[in-house]
Amino acid sequence: MLLGWLWQGRPALDMFTIGVSLAVAAIPEGLPIVVTVTLALGVMRMAKSNAIIKKLPIVETLGCVNVICSDKTGTLTKNEMTVVQIVTAEGYYADVTGSGYNPHGDIICNNQRVCEDNFPSITKLVEVGAVCNNAQLLDETLRGQPTEGALLALSHKLNLYNVREKYQKLQEWPFNSDTKWMAVKAVRAHSSEQPVVFMKGAIEKVLEQCSHYLRQGVEAPLTDDQQKALLLEARRLGNQGLRTVALAYGKEFRQLVFAGMVGIIDPPRPMVKEAIETLVNSGVSIKMITGDSEDTAVAIASRLGMHVSSTCSLSGDAIEKMGDKELENMISDVTVFYRATPKHKLKIVKALQAHGAIVGMTGDGVNDAVALKKADIGIAMGKSGTDVCKEAADMILVQDDFFTIMQAIEEGKSIFYNIRNFIRFQLSTSIAALSLIAFCTIMNLPSPLNAMQILWINIIMDGPPAQSLGVEPVDPDVIQQPPRKARQPVLTLTVMASVLLNAVIIVTGTIWVFWTELRDGKVTPRDTTMTFTCFVMFDMFNALSCRSQDKSVFQIGLLSNRMFLLAVGGSLIGQLLVIYFPPLQRVFQTESLYVTDLLYLCGLASSVLVVNEVKKLIQRIVKSRNTTPQLAASDLHYV
Repeated sequence: MLLGWLWQGRPALDMFTIGVSLAVAAIPEGLPIVVTVTLALGVMRMAKSNAIIKKLPIVETLGCVNVICSDKTGTLTKNEMTVVQIVTAEGYYADVTGSGYNPHGDIICNNQRVCEDNFPSITKLVEVGAVCNNAQLLDETLRGQPTEGALLALSHKLNLYNVREKYQKLQEWPFNSDTKWMAVKAVRAHSSEQPVVFMKGAIEKVLEQCSHYLRQGVEAPLTDDQQKALLLEARRLGNQGLRTVALAYGKEFRQLVFAGMVGIIDPPRPMVKEAIETLVNSGVSIKMITGDSEDTAVAIASRLGMHVSSTCSLSGDAIEKMGDKELENMISDVTVFYRATPKHKLKIVKALQAHGAIVGMTGDGVNDAVALKKADIGIAMGKSGTDVCKEAADMILVQDDFFTIMQAIEEGKSIFYNIRNFIRFQLSTSIAALSLIAFCTIMNLPSPLNAMQILWINIIMDGPPAQSLGVEPVDPDVIQQPPRKARQPVLTLTVMASVLLNAVIIVTGTIWVFWTELRDGKVTPRDTTMTFTCFVMFDMFNALSCRSQDKSVFQIGLLSNRMFLLAVGGSLIGQLLVIYFPPLQRVFQTESLYVTDLLYLCGLASSVLVVNEVKKLIQRIVKSRNTTPQLAASDLHYV
């Protein structure tokens, strides 16, 4: 402005008006709107996918997550328990048919259907599971814990419907993550018999309370060899991916009689294996946390497609004994945490964050709240989660489904790239407008655009066409992109190079039109109209090319973003009104153009799209050549 006024002697008012217009155009006042709207729309789309986001910035942070620590039961699996195998203390094996919380099914032992009296040891084991139980089954609907529901359904298959009513409960010791067992003391109703303790829980913890085991209806001493044999059977069940629950009864603790154990299946949720595979291939590490035994946890992890080996699992007891540095040094190699409790989750999160990881942690209990608060993304369960857990979390899974986490990460990555595409478009347009006026001023050329035309370009730059880039549909391939570094800037060297390339093309084309129209040496309304329309056309094609940074517009679909089509269509109609509607002609100092003029400008302006399409094609070819050898080497490594 000062250069044109002081050095070139242009009217001060004209230069001031143009300067103010350029200042308005240079300020990206549409950026906060686009970011807020984009994040809000992302939250709405996630809500439709059963993920509730409590804070807008969390949506963008999801794209940075590179480690997910997930509970097994209810998140990776359905949490629909069914007893499928029975092993008594004396060595009887029985298979259980049927599924769900209903009496449909049989117990088969030695090719015989087990009844209430032909296999007393099995009947006693089932009785213990039914009495040490708080669940209820009403019309095949469970009220209570799934594990207890599975044991209750097992008793119904043996026609022990009312076995609990035969006992009067005197005392209860609830299950907790430290003891890993639950017990009740009960006495037979209307009987003078002594009270009996019924216990169920992790086999190693239950065996600590036992001194005898049931053999042929007789209580025999529990020797070390017998304990080893029982633990071996538990491992056999665990290797099949079954949750093992041991059962015992007796007069008092430490003097209980071991009755046997059951193997409970908890099938994986649909699409979980595919979700884990997709996330792992994109660079996200998945770690499973469970209270199950090592054999069960490792078997289920392998079934879900997680890479596990003898060195990839770590117990909760081992975590307690380790120092912070020791845990930090080995945690990257651990995939499965077994016999883990909520207090171990906090140590796991801290150890991972010490490595610079962005951690997403799932939880459902009151004791999980601290770990969820510490994690970068705390994920609470909507169905099974407590209110305290949901309050501490950043995201709530309505259906407790792990697949929803993958969808949320996909949405987070997509939102970041949409915001980057908007900024790429806005910066290239701003730099082009400023460079155009500055170049003409320095070269002592007349101003190619007046103040009203600059403001109209600013409306397009910050208006509907620009904001529609923020609502670009999720690219299915975006989930394959590696997690973004938390401190990675939006404007990288690659983005700035693309911005400058587009700005150079726009400025070059616009100056070419202005120069060819200015051959008579006088600035006429036609000259500015041609220049003005050329710049607007360049803007529209630039917006089209900015819909994706690496994909062709024909790959993502010309009609896939309806908001973009409406915005561009509305802008073009507005531009035609500015050119052909007399009242607006007077305001913008324009005049009507021929159809051939519009076709010429459209062809010239499309050069920014053509150049970007060629650039994207070259990038895809180079990328494919660089990744193919690496994939082959990776395949050979795993073979």
